[in-house]
Amino acid sequence: MLLKLTEILKREIITLSEVKKILESISPDEMDQIQRWTYDYSKKFSKTDYDEAKVKVDSLIGEGDLTVEEAVELVNVMPKSLEELRAFTFGWKKLIVTERLERIKSILLSNKDDDNKKIENEKDESVIES
Repeated sequence: MLLKLTEILKREIITLSEVKKILESISPDEMDQIQRWTYDYSKKFSKTDYDEAKVKVDSLIGEGDLTVEEAVELVNVMPKSLEELRAFTFGWKKLIVTERLERIKSILLSNKDDDNKKIENEKDESVIES
């Protein structure tokens, strides 16, 4: 039995979308059983694509009062209501005001298409003003 040892270069908390992207770079024939299970899980349960997940995590951290771990947890689950968000904040033992929860919810529910439309509209408006 050949035992493959790897050196841990760094530890980082990542979203399921990031896990999926990393494992997609490995040929299924080269994956061990745990990697295959993890890849299958990430395909089934990731809620966004890699780029969108990164943007959402960064935006949630930028909102303040959220750690990387908390932001990643929210992006992985993508709660859609204030009640669902409050379930997380209770678990974190944090009291977050409704206004901030609304902002967090809007970040989670926004998607790249909406962001791209906003950018296009801003460009159109600036052309009209010129």
